[in-house]
Amino acid sequence: MKLKLVTLFFLVSFFEFAIAEKIFTSDKHSYLIETVIEGLEHPWSIEFTPDKKVLIAERPGRLRILVNGKLSEPIKGLPNIKAKGQGGLLDIALDPDFSSNKTLFFSYSAGNMFGVGTEVATARLVNNGLKDIKVLFKALPKSKGGRHFGSRLLLTNDNRLYITLGDRGEMERAQDISDHAGSMIRINKDGSIPENNPFVKNSNAKPEIYTYGNRNIQGIALHPTTNQVWTIEHGPQGGDELNLMRPGINYGWPIITYGVNYGTGTKIGEGTHKNNMSQPVYYWVPSIATSSLLFYNGEKFPDWKGDVFVSSLKFGQLARLEMLDNKVIQEERLINGAAGRIREVKEGPDGLLYILIDDTNGKLLRLKPYN
Repeated sequence: MKLKLVTLFFLVSFFEFAIAEKIFTSDKHSYLIETVIEGLEHPWSIEFTPDKKVLIAERPGRLRILVNGKLSEPIKGLPNIKAKGQGGLLDIALDPDFSSNKTLFFSYSAGNMFGVGTEVATARLVNNGLKDIKVLFKALPKSKGGRHFGSRLLLTNDNRLYITLGDRGEMERAQDISDHAGSMIRINKDGSIPENNPFVKNSNAKPEIYTYGNRNIQGIALHPTTNQVWTIEHGPQGGDELNLMRPGINYGWPIITYGVNYGTGTKIGEGTHKNNMSQPVYYWVPSIATSSLLFYNGEKFPDWKGDVFVSSLKFGQLARLEMLDNKVIQEERLINGAAGRIREVKEGPDGLLYILIDDTNGKLLRLKPYN
């Protein structure tokens, strides 16, 4: 991939004036990267509202609205958030009927006398405040560490809410189905538990658990045609995984992994395979520090339609995966550190790709075709 040293200034139609900073060439499209807004503090997620606004969650505990190129004051009414380590205000998801009910869902870390853990709440967005807040889920038990909160959210058309969690830096917890840590959760969007959850009749299990043996799931997406749920799991030193999620399945962490211990490079667990433990569809060695997942379904990049995009913190990349029959047949790395640590990649309602740069002076950027 070659970088062309070109700087452009021009009007864009979707939100505001933006600065086109760099133009890149890739296997199938040339594209430029524009700065939409900067001055964000560790932004973690964005959502596009039907009235052309952008909700932006900043990890220290602020939810902002971007409209016409300007950021609002922080939205009032958020619950008490414990921004510790990798925790804070994390993901946002809009109710499918947001246009009429103004309901959104958000994940965050919250504490009690035993420590901190991931929680998920719902509320209505009214002007610049949240109303009717209801906590739907609390990951238990809470613990003292500041790592591996997971926290991506996915709402599906059958009114289910999927919540990704991490092992909280205590790897053995991921194999314990009486513990939420190291699992993916499925609840109804009102907070109740689906009757067909895999462990709902197991008195020794948390009934919200849908999968387990997961280290730190930081990306989740619904396939646009098959409606399968896919995730990206952030591995240790190596072993980032792309997984197709199936109910009740053990994804192996920390008994099997393609990663090794940080620093020493020593073996984790028993190897890479074990009976009754699922293999990843695809994995990265060394780790690229995966942080979000997207199936591109837009029209602005027609040769990328149907491809998978995975954002990378460590190398500041977008991994573009071409898939056939649920197998990865080609990978291309885009951007390659030119923008910074990419926390999330999102498809906008205009069909462009938007990326969040995780930094003390974080940015929202977008990729636009260049012809």
